[in-house]
Amino acid sequence: MNNKRKDILTTGQVAHICKVAPRTVTKWFDSGQLKGYRIPGGRDRRIPASELIRFMKSHNMPTDHLEQDNIRILIVDSDWELANNTAAELRKIPTFNVETASSGFDAGLIAQKLEPHVIIINLMAASIDADHICSNIRNSQELQTTKVIAFAEGLKENEIGAVLKKGYDSCLTDSSDISEIIKTINQATAII
Repeated sequence: MNNKRKDILTTGQVAHICKVAPRTVTKWFDSGQLKGYRIPGGRDRRIPASELIRFMKSHNMPTDHLEQDNIRILIVDSDWELANNTAAELRKIPTFNVETASSGFDAGLIAQKLEPHVIIINLMAASIDADHICSNIRNSQELQTTKVIAFAEGLKENEIGAVLKKGYDSCLTDSSDISEIIKTINQATAII
């Protein structure tokens, strides 16, 4: 059974979504404000996502991250034209929510707000330290499940392995191959 089903949440997941302590979620559950069920033979609680959305709306809490099953993508590239052309192509997919950043600083700000599922970083981008960004993502508690895809135009097959060893989840080598980019994003997010 898949532990990461998005329609049933643990109290820890609900606490993370609502930005409260797990104990607070337990109180909401035990008082009947937040409906769900207990795992038979244990004290663990489970809350259906639909119930959490109802609860959050009734308490005027933002539900943006829950309601959208969209895949949040951040493209980091100092080549504004290339980034925006790629973003425009990806936005044609209704389930893709795409943002762009043209510097490491912007990438950090946007990543905190967007909590992207996938970050695509152009390794050849001027003034962007892609490996530093990748390292920061790998060390961020909030972005543990974020997939980092390196983009390096024209990279040879034998060079891709070296890129992956630096912590990237995959590597793209052709910015004009939108179908390959989409396929890579879908493969990366299939295991989230």
